[in-house]
Amino acid sequence: MGETTRTRIGWTDLPEHVRAGVERIIGDRVVAAQSQSGGWSPGSADRVRTAGGRRAFVKAVSPAQNDRSPGMHRAEARNAAALPASAPAPRLWGCHDDGEWVALVFDDVAGRHPATPWNGPELDAVLTALEAMATALTPAPVAHAPTAAERLGYDFAGWHRIAADPPERLDPWAGAHLDELRAGADRGIAALSGDTLCHCDLRADNLLIGADGGVSVVDWPWACRGPAWLDTVLLLVNVRLHGGHDTEALLRTRPMTADADPADVTGVLVGLAGFFVDAARYPAPAGIPGLRAFQQAQADALLPWLAARLG
Repeated sequence: MGETTRTRIGWTDLPEHVRAGVERIIGDRVVAAQSQSGGWSPGSADRVRTAGGRRAFVKAVSPAQNDRSPGMHRAEARNAAALPASAPAPRLWGCHDDGEWVALVFDDVAGRHPATPWNGPELDAVLTALEAMATALTPAPVAHAPTAAERLGYDFAGWHRIAADPPERLDPWAGAHLDELRAGADRGIAALSGDTLCHCDLRADNLLIGADGGVSVVDWPWACRGPAWLDTVLLLVNVRLHGGHDTEALLRTRPMTADADPADVTGVLVGLAGFFVDAARYPAPAGIPGLRAFQQAQADALLPWLAARLG
């Protein structure tokens, strides 16, 4: 299943005063815009070109598209502005925020999302980039970022909510192992200590690969302080979803995860699975009709992996 939304607005859908605010940040008049696929925000995501030939990436949203999205854009603006130059992320030019519309203007990174199912060379390039990123972002350079335990605490309590109110179609293996899964997710929360700035939302659609093979990590609203191996584990969930690679072997051999306590890694995977199983049963949020199916697909990919890890 593609990691995308089909309800995205475009540059020309933005109110005139928002477009004018963006043009003030860029310093020139926008004459062309190309909407980009990928991601889950129902807001705009456009590569723009100005009359003078400047290029930028613009993303904008209001509560009319989704009531939570403006807050996410504001969080991303704070995080992106604090990222050091060593982070493999596009530079934030500025933010237009009128209290309703929030528009972010970034460097336009010439690149494309990795292919899914993942191919070996691109996966190796991305994992290598994440390892370098974790080193560059330790200690965490964004003082206001919450801890990973704070960021993921509610999500990882999913198995507790499921045990109290099981979904109608709960996976039989999960239903028979709820006590073990609740304990595992609690272990996962306890394992999230660390002082690396983590992206915390790693998937193919939040990555760009340039013509030179360089990797850029985009969309930083969920940044948090956690263990150096967290982003690698999150990326491997996406790899597991799309298939074609031995994620167990990658956990054992990649530098960021090889030395991590396997029980800690299992706990994080258990917590993520509980979040996906719990979230998938609810109605889709406004403007994001495919999200619940994507969450269910991730749960379906994780549960057999957990059954094998837990033995």
